[in-house]
Amino acid sequence: MCGIVGYTGPRQAAQLLLDGLKRLEYRGYDSAGLALVRDGQIEVHKAPGKISVLEQELGSRPPLGTTGIAHTRWATHGAPNVVNAHPHTDCGGTVALVHNGIIENAGALRTALSKRGHVFRSETDTEVLAHLIEEMLAKGVSLVEAVAGALHQVEGTYGIAAVSTREPDTIVAARLGSPLLVAIGSGENFVASDASAVLAHTRSVVYLDEGEIAVVRPGDYRILDLDAVEKEKAVTQVDWDLATIERGGYAHFMLKEIMEQPESLRNTLRGRLLEEEGTARLGGLNLSDEQLLQVNRIVLTACGTSWHAALIGEYMMEELARIPTEVEYASEFRYRNPIVDEHTLVVGISQSGETADTLAALREAKRRGARTLGLVNVVGSTIAREVDGGIYLHAGPEIGVASTKAFTSQIAALALLTLAMGRLRALSILQGREVVRALRRLPDLVAQVLAKAPEVERIGERVMRANNVLYLGRGYNFPVALEGALKLKEISYVHAEGYPAAEMKHGPIALIDDLMPVMFVAPKDAVYQKILSNVEEVRARGGRVIAVVTEGDTGVAKLAGQKIEVPETLDLLTPVLTVLPLQLLAYYIAVRRGCNVDQPRNLAKSVTVE
Repeated sequence: MCGIVGYTGPRQAAQLLLDGLKRLEYRGYDSAGLALVRDGQIEVHKAPGKISVLEQELGSRPPLGTTGIAHTRWATHGAPNVVNAHPHTDCGGTVALVHNGIIENAGALRTALSKRGHVFRSETDTEVLAHLIEEMLAKGVSLVEAVAGALHQVEGTYGIAAVSTREPDTIVAARLGSPLLVAIGSGENFVASDASAVLAHTRSVVYLDEGEIAVVRPGDYRILDLDAVEKEKAVTQVDWDLATIERGGYAHFMLKEIMEQPESLRNTLRGRLLEEEGTARLGGLNLSDEQLLQVNRIVLTACGTSWHAALIGEYMMEELARIPTEVEYASEFRYRNPIVDEHTLVVGISQSGETADTLAALREAKRRGARTLGLVNVVGSTIAREVDGGIYLHAGPEIGVASTKAFTSQIAALALLTLAMGRLRALSILQGREVVRALRRLPDLVAQVLAKAPEVERIGERVMRANNVLYLGRGYNFPVALEGALKLKEISYVHAEGYPAAEMKHGPIALIDDLMPVMFVAPKDAVYQKILSNVEEVRARGGRVIAVVTEGDTGVAKLAGQKIEVPETLDLLTPVLTVLPLQLLAYYIAVRRGCNVDQPRNLAKSVTVE
């Protein structure tokens, strides 16, 4: 969620920290701040709202200091204001730290610290860490020992960076449940919650694992565990550059990422399709064919948009591979005593690879003996490192908070996994080849749909004033209805609901009148005739029908007030095409309503708290 950037080296840190925070704006935040160490003092500047507000307060001459930390906060404890913004300091102003995550025992710690004379200035859980470190430093230990001692007392999750006047050129960083890395420069080093914050300066990064601490100075760094045992860590070279996270002439990252989907899908599929054998090559699964054949049940677990992709994966896996498959909200999975064993394959789906609930679900599955796979987009992310194997999406950085290209790449990756599992079982080589050919054609079909963006924009202009929208679909396109409704809610703040079309008459039909747009996702698939009847039911009640239909359709298209055509493909791949107009529709409506498309209110890109 929140963003962390730290710098220590010969250069003035303030502007470097601000530039790094701007690279992390996509993560979602409600306040920003920085702390600089200089001349035996720590100077802290904080502001509610956007980074630009903080910049204005700093003025044209940023404060001096060559070591510092900075933060963008997404509120969990306490309102988004100056007092609650990070960094937080101790009583004497000798320690400053920034924190992502939640300290679950903060209440008890605050009470105990207050009784010992500590004065709290904020409502945050984070501030207890500053005071715990202060107490440890009073015992004469080093900053890293003080941080480790403080962390031994807390329960919860954290990604932190701390500085102290005692060691003015040192940053101590630590992680447990919230991503953090060290970026290695020449005579200077950085810490950050995301590589995008530091790519302008270096591509060499070291990802911290759970329970690790980094001691970072201008000329060196060390990685330790919480018991001060030093560890050897591999240096990773980040292989994407700043150009990939710039808008490239588009008005918003979201539109850029929607339009990138032909290429992101090609990247997901590249090198993985084996047409002659009618299967997929997935070298990262780390499971032999014999082990895959032992799987008698699959659980797909995810949150939000990834959960909708999982629903499509369930339909695919049961139809083609004939394996019983369930989809679980990751946030519920670990709390309901799930039934999994060594014959269960649990697949966690997450764009960032850092989603706290999904990570917790996978850990619970592993604890119970299940094999685990990850479908993630971020190389080196926590989920990618902790699962038994997985599939990288290779969709490229996704900056817009509302996921678009990652969703279609997740569907493609699930199709690849289904193909591999199916060919080990009952799926014939002819059926496999048909799926491979359809997947190979998919990026070009996506480009054809995206070329219809002006049509979608015109439809958006007609429905932008609606207060409620109902999205309906059946079969593979019921999850698309859910996803279309979610996109509209996320970025335009219009109330929308997705339903299986047949369920409409069991309640939602009461809402339909001539003011309510009803979006039907109705390609010519196995349930086409059924959804045709549902469209008639809406029309009979005066509903305003908008439909996504297959090219040349004369049934649903004739009944709809507006239509958007998509090319024909296999039923299981139609969601990749039918979701595109819904992504564009949400985008154009949000723009016309004056919403912040890339950073919608209250949302964060990477949800690293439960």
